[in-house]
Amino acid sequence: MVEHALITEGQRKAWSSGDLAKLAARLPPLYAELLCEAARLRPAERVLDVAAGTGTTSIAATRRFCDVVAVDFVGDFLAKARQLAECEDLELETREADAQDLPFVDDSFDVVLSTFGVMFASDQQRVADELLRVVRSTGRIGVTAWTPDGLIGRYARTIGKYLPPPQGVRSPFIWGTEEGIRELFGERIRSVNFARRAQPFRYPSVEFAVEYFRAWYGPARAAFGRLDENDHKALHDDMVAVWENANEADDGTLVAHADYLECVIETT
Repeated sequence: MVEHALITEGQRKAWSSGDLAKLAARLPPLYAELLCEAARLRPAERVLDVAAGTGTTSIAATRRFCDVVAVDFVGDFLAKARQLAECEDLELETREADAQDLPFVDDSFDVVLSTFGVMFASDQQRVADELLRVVRSTGRIGVTAWTPDGLIGRYARTIGKYLPPPQGVRSPFIWGTEEGIRELFGERIRSVNFARRAQPFRYPSVEFAVEYFRAWYGPARAAFGRLDENDHKALHDDMVAVWENANEADDGTLVAHADYLECVIETT
């Protein structure tokens, strides 16, 4: 039996050890804007952003005059989301909550969104059930998830060589496949539209990217912190290889694109 509560607490600590705001500040928010357009957000709609992180997608929805609630299981992330919203004079409600146990009654939202968030919850079926529960009938669910064969999928597998994921937990990259989405939501939806997209990453160099993720990306920081000196160097070298293999630049900088799946579900 998988102990999802224990796994979730471990994930919370790992994500909290980094600073997602540092990563988000250097990541062009194309994915958030594209998802909000694909989900056809309308002014005055009530929108929930699940596993919202520092609020990139929440703020994109708020810009469209939606009534937005952002939830995440790391309170520090939500504090940054509020701060960023205030800088743009936007209203954003935040609540600390786990995607596997959303603190809302049934049929509370017109639209539910998640960008690279819910995919990492350990109980994937519970998350899909919760998204369906809190969205209204004839509502929409919009999700983005990294593909298993893309840059972030390779990055995660590299970490997994040194720190294997908990036994019995399915790969988060199931959310990045059409088959996985159809399996999770089954026949409880009216339709689903998929688009495969690529998110750009641009850094001063490959070495900069490795060290930047090591410093600020919680799972990477946690992985490096738990390894001995030999494995530490091996993981660093493997990370360099991941970024080098994806690098499209030839001038010493890093330009890479990470494939992800965007899906917009219409509920019954």
